[in-house]
Amino acid sequence: MESIEHDDVPESDKNVIRPCRYPLVRCFILKRLGSLDEPISSSMIYKYNALAFVRHAKLSILKKGLDSSSCFAVTIRDNPVSKEGFMKRGLFWAFFMAFVFFTGWAFAQGHADRIKGPFKTGPEVTAVCLGCHDREVKDFMKTVHWIWSEKQDVPGKGVHDLGKKNAINNFCIALPSNWPRCTSCHAGYGWKDASFDFSKSENVDCLICHDTTGLYKKIPTGAGAPDEKVDLEKVAQGVGKTSRRTCGACHFFGGGGDHIKHGDLDSTLAAPSRNMDVHMGTDGKNMTCSSCHKTKDHAIPGQALSVSASGGMTLDCTDCHSASPHKNTLYNKHMEKVACQTCHIPTFARTLPTKVWWDWSTAGKDVKEPPKDQWGQVLYDKMKGDFKWAKDVIPTYLWFNGSVERHLLGEKIDPSKPPVHHNYPLGKKGEKSAKIWPFKVMKGKQMYDSGNNIFAVPHLFGGYWNHYDWNQAIVSGMKAAGLPYSGKYDWVETDMYWKITHMVVPKGQALKCNDCHGEKGRLSWKALGYDGDPQKKR
Repeated sequence: MESIEHDDVPESDKNVIRPCRYPLVRCFILKRLGSLDEPISSSMIYKYNALAFVRHAKLSILKKGLDSSSCFAVTIRDNPVSKEGFMKRGLFWAFFMAFVFFTGWAFAQGHADRIKGPFKTGPEVTAVCLGCHDREVKDFMKTVHWIWSEKQDVPGKGVHDLGKKNAINNFCIALPSNWPRCTSCHAGYGWKDASFDFSKSENVDCLICHDTTGLYKKIPTGAGAPDEKVDLEKVAQGVGKTSRRTCGACHFFGGGGDHIKHGDLDSTLAAPSRNMDVHMGTDGKNMTCSSCHKTKDHAIPGQALSVSASGGMTLDCTDCHSASPHKNTLYNKHMEKVACQTCHIPTFARTLPTKVWWDWSTAGKDVKEPPKDQWGQVLYDKMKGDFKWAKDVIPTYLWFNGSVERHLLGEKIDPSKPPVHHNYPLGKKGEKSAKIWPFKVMKGKQMYDSGNNIFAVPHLFGGYWNHYDWNQAIVSGMKAAGLPYSGKYDWVETDMYWKITHMVVPKGQALKCNDCHGEKGRLSWKALGYDGDPQKKR
């Protein structure tokens, strides 16, 4: 490891920092030192690649809980001490330096010498992780990636506990009764029914996010259990930072497979080119998901509108970029009312097509050779019905203020006015907080209780996919969801909106003026509240 050079230190601080010849110390050491009886000063830590020598000094820590790859230098300020104090300090720093050497050496060995198997189950691995990372696991257990819900203020409906565990959509419909299949993407083990105990830390799956070997995978229908062929010891010894691949193991495959749900998230982003995504491109900045979704105490900012009521503004391009990033002042003026994504993501699903229509009403037929589209995508499945796919899709553009109109499971619907919205972006022209945003619109046809006029929750995995009886499947699913069922069902068209934020193109490929304001401009001015192109009225 390189040591800090004296010339790299600000002139004003050269009296308090000395060059260091010792290995850098990871921030978790500083976390442990934070428990010692030492003053904390926000002005005395600097991001250097070494640990500075200290002498007659007060240890100063800027903040705790930083990523374990961050490196810091401890700086000092003169603090005259008595002879007795000097001796105490001397003993302290002798212990401290010994601790630094030992911990630095141990960290350099990775987890290979710390984790010994064999392991038969995921919880056995987690039990070892808890030996050092008990606090991190407890932090994780407070997040939506573990609980799959959180208290949210739903516009016009008050505060509700809302998330993946109780949201309804027009893909695989809903979680209740389908736990073993859906929870293969839960960062835990054993969520096979409603009795799952969220308080048991040994059921947290550390490997699904921290695997670096590429060998870890879960059983698709195993309630989060690892595939029996996985060498859990090897995977556990190779844990490290999250990556596009680990995040994508779930988020690229939502809706039952690759490139189905989001439109702007699919397996091509595991190792994309710069032309596919200027941030994540392996031939460019090679950023990971956590470069933008900056994690604190295992809480990850950002939520899909499919499971939230106001998940639109938890991240912003200006977290990294200037609020006026363009040389062209007119472009900067547009930023007041146009989201960056609108111009910088001209299309989505550019390499792999995304699903845009799912009709459950046609399921159950035996078709020997289901048809395929021009991209080779199957258009019919006995278990799921008819599909439509689209590739290189121009988004739908709407005003969006960060919140959505949100349907809640068990609420009444009006099937006479299709499509019924699962969610709908809120915002309008002239609203101060609203901007024009790009969206994927997912459309479909799904079952509802025609006696009670509420969406039906079908028991699919282990239910309909075994017996192909919709009424029986709805009876079982509604019971699991705690909802009444009249015994009658019908079909209704629905839609839902997905905010497009990934697949950002290089600036040379971003939209130009005529793409919106030309004769064949892509914007529907009427839908946005204008009589016509406002540019042409000037």
